[in-house]
Amino acid sequence: MEFSEKLMSLRRREGMSQEQLADRLGVTRQSVSKWESGTAMPELVKLIALSELFRVSVDYLVKDCLEEPEAPAEPGDWETASARLEQKVDDLTRSINGHVYRYDSRTRIFGLPLVSVRLGFTRNGRMTRDNVARGVIAIGNAAIGVVSLGIISIGLFSFGCLAAGLLALGIVAMGLGAFGVAALGYLAFGVSAIGLYAGGVCAAGGRIAVGVAAASANTAVGCEADGAHVLLWGSGLSREAVEAFLLEHHPGLWRPLLRLLGNIGANLQ
Repeated sequence: MEFSEKLMSLRRREGMSQEQLADRLGVTRQSVSKWESGTAMPELVKLIALSELFRVSVDYLVKDCLEEPEAPAEPGDWETASARLEQKVDDLTRSINGHVYRYDSRTRIFGLPLVSVRLGFTRNGRMTRDNVARGVIAIGNAAIGVVSLGIISIGLFSFGCLAAGLLALGIVAMGLGAFGVAALGYLAFGVSAIGLYAGGVCAAGGRIAVGVAAASANTAVGCEADGAHVLLWGSGLSREAVEAFLLEHHPGLWRPLLRLLGNIGANLQ
């Protein structure tokens, strides 16, 4: 008896449909159909999972010369077999791919888990869809959420080494408001900052730039500044002087932003 025939027989013995078996193994019904038609063979991890699920050996499944399976499961043994199957698959996954801690809260908002966590590293170093945290609050190596924290982070409010979002804080940050070593955004603040309004050590802005070392924008303040309207550091600048200069050329400037740029300008050295 070939593998395809054995699989069909074992599945029917347990009273399972192709859909139910596929759901147990985490594959599509089409995959099970191909296995039973003999047009494809499952990978090793799935073969071991099948052996645990049906309580037969892998040798029995793959060797045509072995025709007698172990005794079928007794009524009531299904939960025990399922638990052993899940543990075996988890152990195999960890040994082959490394270990990633996964958690999704049962509470969901608009179909997303309230909290999603994916922490750890795969052995081959590859990032798969299943290893990305997705939730209202997402925490992981890679995280996507309303509030996200990760090495790579994308969200309305994102924090990470590489962060992108409405408000982004990271080593490299991109967003409407970006704060980082390298920052790119509508409002950008960092060691190197590029934005419509930018502040930092080196700043380049579309409208305003305030830079400790250098600044380039339509209105620029810095030790070295380039623009249509320039205020150089000279022997020192006060916050009031910087704010007055900025208001002269941008009278409608948002006051919290004005104060932030004024404080940066006042600390130029």
